[in-house]
Amino acid sequence: MYKVGFVSLGCPKNLTDTESMIGLLGGEYEIVNDPMVADIIIVNTCGFIESAKQESIDTVLEMAQYKEKGRLKKLIVTGCLAQQYHGELLKEIPEADAVIGTGSYQDILKVVAKTLEGGRPEVIGDINGEIPENLPRVLATPKYSAYLKIAEGCDNHCTYCIIPFLRGKFRSRKEENILSEAKALAAGGVSEIILVAQDITCYGKDLYGKATLAEILKKLSEIDGIHWIRLHYCYPERVTDELIDEIAVNPKICKYIDIPMQHASDKILKAMGRHVIKKQLYELTLKLREKIPDIVIRTTFITGFPGETEADFEELKEFIKEMKFDKMGVFPFSCEEGTPAAKLGGQVAEEIKKKRADELMELQQEISLEKGQSKIGKTLEVLCERQLPDGRYEGRSGGDSPEIDGSVTFEGDNVRPGDYVNVLILDAGEYDLEGKIPYNFD
Repeated sequence: MYKVGFVSLGCPKNLTDTESMIGLLGGEYEIVNDPMVADIIIVNTCGFIESAKQESIDTVLEMAQYKEKGRLKKLIVTGCLAQQYHGELLKEIPEADAVIGTGSYQDILKVVAKTLEGGRPEVIGDINGEIPENLPRVLATPKYSAYLKIAEGCDNHCTYCIIPFLRGKFRSRKEENILSEAKALAAGGVSEIILVAQDITCYGKDLYGKATLAEILKKLSEIDGIHWIRLHYCYPERVTDELIDEIAVNPKICKYIDIPMQHASDKILKAMGRHVIKKQLYELTLKLREKIPDIVIRTTFITGFPGETEADFEELKEFIKEMKFDKMGVFPFSCEEGTPAAKLGGQVAEEIKKKRADELMELQQEISLEKGQSKIGKTLEVLCERQLPDGRYEGRSGGDSPEIDGSVTFEGDNVRPGDYVNVLILDAGEYDLEGKIPYNFD
């Protein structure tokens, strides 16, 4: 039996595609983690920004070396980079034996078979086609936590973003399919569901004539076994009062929301093709905190967008100082081929983009430390993820998403990964917390 290894790069949405490919291949091939023993390696690439593209290319070339130092026979490139540069990849990387675009990952079985027969297929399907349903799926996440993709593609067409060209128009999955998958995940031991899409707040508009995220959240929370539901990638202009109210009253929804704001200068927001102004971002932040006092707001910003002046940057910096977001990521603008922003005048020098990004992250470190220290003396519900060598445990609170946020280290006894425990917070760093299970408060 041939052995197949996977490398999944980029976002959680990409990871769910990888998990489906593992599920499809798992019945006929042995799935392995060690590339040294793999006969076939599949690299599911990211192409969102320049650094992600470079990481994808570097990884493909790194895996190609196993044709010399391992037993690798076939190297297959899938995902966003494959979608964007499918013709060039096969020409420029002779070690690659097949390329599969984002609309065709469900064809992985056929593609692997063709490569083993000596072919070099290039399979680029319709990125606006129906989302494949009922595919087998093997989780690459811990057994208690899973991403649940509720839609594909994007209609927002922000001027800097390549995603609509890589993933197609926005398409919601049918409610019954999402609920069926969530029930299957819960039956398999998953207690934390993380909803992902390019924009989950758009969910339902194409199928049901209106956004129905709040409605499906209610139905997901009725599934036995699901303890936490987490929301990723909510566009600010579509965070409705109905959604806010549902987060506020539903005990299964983490008081956590990921809202990419991208900037605070109205001039730059308009040039970005965003459909909000700073005043709306300000008012939304205040409303969330008023209606959900313990809400954790994660956001992202872009520095060095074409035309960003020092004054625009200072306006963004002052906005961050005033809003004091709980979690924040900053990315220097990446000039992506084929996007409207790539053609704009006023391109900012790379060193200035990076300097501005670093400055904002230094500011955020101070805010994060202040936010963390405000939790000292409070008791948080924590999902245990592992026991550390020193006997303590490590996990995440409801305000921490896997991979991108901090952790909670705590003392306790007889705790297993996947357990939810109450932890009294005793200390805080810039991103991580420390505490103990309060068997008593002496």
